[in-house]
This record gives sequence, C-alpha cells and structure tokens, in this order.
Amino acid sequence: MTVENKKVAFYTLGCKLNFSETSAIGRQFEEHGFEKVPFEDAADIYVINTCSVTDHADRKCRKVVKEALKHNPEAFVTVVGCYAQLKPQEIAEIPGVHAVLGAAEKFQLVETLAGFRKPEAGAPGHVHASPIAAATEFHAAHSFGDRTRTFLKVQDGCDYSCSFCTIPLARGNSRSNSVQSVVERVQKLAETGVKEIVLTGVNLGDFGLQGPTRERKENFYDLVQALDEVEGIERFRISSCEPNLLSDEIIRFVARSKRFMPHFHIPLQSGSNKILGLMRRRYRRELYVERVQLIKELMPHACIGVDVIVGFPGETEAEFLETYQFLNELDVSYLHVFPYSERENTLAPTLPGRVQDRHRHERTTQLRTLSEKKKRHFYEQHVGAETAVLFEDDVTNGQMEGFTPNYIRVVAKYDPLLVGELKRLRLTAVNPQNLMEAEELGVEVFQH
Repeated sequence: MTVENKKVAFYTLGCKLNFSETSAIGRQFEEHGFEKVPFEDAADIYVINTCSVTDHADRKCRKVVKEALKHNPEAFVTVVGCYAQLKPQEIAEIPGVHAVLGAAEKFQLVETLAGFRKPEAGAPGHVHASPIAAATEFHAAHSFGDRTRTFLKVQDGCDYSCSFCTIPLARGNSRSNSVQSVVERVQKLAETGVKEIVLTGVNLGDFGLQGPTRERKENFYDLVQALDEVEGIERFRISSCEPNLLSDEIIRFVARSKRFMPHFHIPLQSGSNKILGLMRRRYRRELYVERVQLIKELMPHACIGVDVIVGFPGETEAEFLETYQFLNELDVSYLHVFPYSERENTLAPTLPGRVQDRHRHERTTQLRTLSEKKKRHFYEQHVGAETAVLFEDDVTNGQMEGFTPNYIRVVAKYDPLLVGELKRLRLTAVNPQNLMEAEELGVEVFQH
C-alpha cells in the first residue's frame, strides 16, 4: 500500500479514551504523509475504533463499515479497539473489512498497513491480534483539534475482575505513563492554546504502575498535584474514578486547587450491597455515600455524575428499588444508566436470576427519568450565578454550547469569537431541553 496522496478517515465508538487514541493514531498517519479527512469524504483508508462496553458492538461495527464503503467502495477498511481485540476473527468476516488489529498492534497501524494488500473477494480480512498478555506497553495519547477540550490518556488497562466487564480482556493489565512524562506533554499542549484537559484512563485512579515489572512508583494524587502547577492550562477534569480510589486527599486537594474543576464522575453500578458483591466491586454503598458527602461538604456547587447498571443477574425488583431510592436521596447531579448486557468470558452470565429484557428496559427508563430530574434540580440551583463558560466548537441550528467549571451545559447563539474562549456569564434559566441559558457580562475571564 503506497502513501502518495492517500486520504485517511476515522470513526470512533465508545469512550473518551478511544477518542484520545484515535486522535493519536491520526497524527501518526499525518506524520507519514497521509491526509486526514472527514469520514463522509471519499477516503482511501478508513479506521474504525471500536468499543466492547456499549451494546450491539457487532451491529454498530457492521453499519460503520457499510457507510465507509458507500463513500468509497474501493477504500481499505481497518478495525481496531476493544471489540477488535475480543473478537478479531468475527470482525474479519464482516464484508468489507480488510484488516483487524489488536490492542498490542493498533499503535503500529501505519507501519503494518504498508505491507497489506486487500484480501481476495469473499476472503476474510487480515488479522493481527496478539493475546492480550502481549499488551504490556503504555502508549501515550491525546485528542487534539477534534474538540475544544483535550482528552489526555494517562493510564490504560485494569487489574480488577468485575464480573460483568471485558475491559481487562480487551486492554490488558493496568499500566501508566510517568508523572514527569504527563507534565511534559501537558506543557506542550499548553503552548498550543489548549484551555481544558480531561484526564482519561480505563481505571484512572490506579495511575502509577510503570515499566515491564509494573512497579508502583507514583500514584494518582502525585499526578494531580503536579498538574495543578502547570502554567497555561486553565482547567483540568478527572473523567472517571472508582470510589475506592477517589481518596479523601484527592477530594480535599481538588477543593483547594487552582485548576482542577469541581466535577467528579464516580461509578456506582448498583445501590444494593448484595448486587455490588455479585458484581465483584471493591466497595459498598456506605463508602460511596462518604465520598459524595465529603465532596458536597467541601464543594457544595460540585457536579457529581454516576454510572449505574440495571438488570444485573440476581437483581430483583426490591433490589432495583433499593438502588432507585439510594440514588434519589443521594446529592448527585446526573446518571449514566446502562442496561446489563451479557459479555462472553465473564462470570456474570453464569449467575442465577437472569432479568428479563423488558424489565431491564423499564428500569433503565426509570433511572434515566430520575437523572433528568436530578440534572434539572442541580442546574436550577445555579440560576443567577455568575461563572466562566468555555465554549465548544460544535454548532447546531445556529447555537453553540459550553461548560461551566462544574459541568453545567450552557447554550448560546453561535458567535465564532466565542469558540474555545472562556467568557464570564450570568446563568439565567433552564430551558425545556435541560440546558442552561445565560447572558453575557462582557468580561472575558481566564480562571475559575
């Protein structure tokens, strides 16, 4: 495969970590002479970065492959990501897929493709996917130019064995960058004008395991302290952190931080201790309450997001109601609700008490309704406040959106001068779409 005049396009399914890695792979292509183009353009190569957490990974992958070939039937289609590691042969059989790369190979994608030719018509795609044990190296990645905020990968993999999760099988053991390397990367990003960085990882709070021996030389608290001293970055966010790893010292530090935003996303998964035990989670609901209470004590205005899984095997109606009531009474701001989905090679599908699909759907709907109520309540508490809003570069129907330090989504009439800028606004009302409206004070700010 020759490089001359080659155009490459990307499609990302899944989490912020996937977005950071897609962006990093895209820069590798550009460094090798490729032109990165929008997905809807007629690219010569399409790279699809897949996820195994969301439902219907196979269906979504097939749909994106089909769309890519609509734009250019002669294109070379490559699939990477978590789903590609878990089921490479299955993906290789999808019509139109020419190559599948696993977790240990995806960052060598450009070099690997150089030796590829399209399989013969009807033949499966090439598979380059080592066993997950081979994925031992940490590959730094960050998104850039895709969004106003930059997603910075600082940790990968997971040593936990939650009974519902395939991530350790798809990404391998926990491993991290060093504090010094992260700081140096952030300093370079600051020089480009980036204003907000979101720290991402598979198990972010487990940051610190480094090198072939995975020796713990540093921890997440060390990283947070170091980044708070980096000049030029206005905002840092912690994307998601397990409650057992979100220590009191981290919470207290964020409360007095110069640059870390009062915004936490803390996975819960269930408000029932029985279900948490079946899930093999490393905490119980009492610890979760302690974390939320300390955050709200130190930062009453803080935004707290929660991940929840409903319909897990063994979850009776009583245990679901226990979760519902627990969340209803908890001072949190929004929920990410997922119906339980069976995953091969995990323990959960072997557990008794399978919950019918219709009950999973009903419970998901109930908690998503609760989430909208909680989000609106949280927003309404801030009507009248003056705060800084960082505007995104996404424009829809003549409107743009931005975020306050505590992650309130603000909508405004599109103004190209606002893109990527921090503006001091007064929050005025919550509209029917659960977005905050605001009025301009005319004073730009560059701190929170």
